Amino acid sequence: MAHKISDDCIACGACMDECPVDAISEGDIYSIDPDTCTDCGACAEVCPVEAISAE
Repeated sequence: MAHKISDDCIACGACMDECPVDAISEGDIYSIDPDTCTDCGACAEVCPVEAISAE
């Protein structure tokens, strides 16, 4: 199951640096491609505002 980024995202980029499969895209609020995400959780661990969770 892929992770999801909520509206609490502050677009800091910390999650992009940690994603081993480049599943995260930039934007006003970042997004995770569910077809690419391997559900490793690395992004959620580094999110400073806890905006990433498992769907």
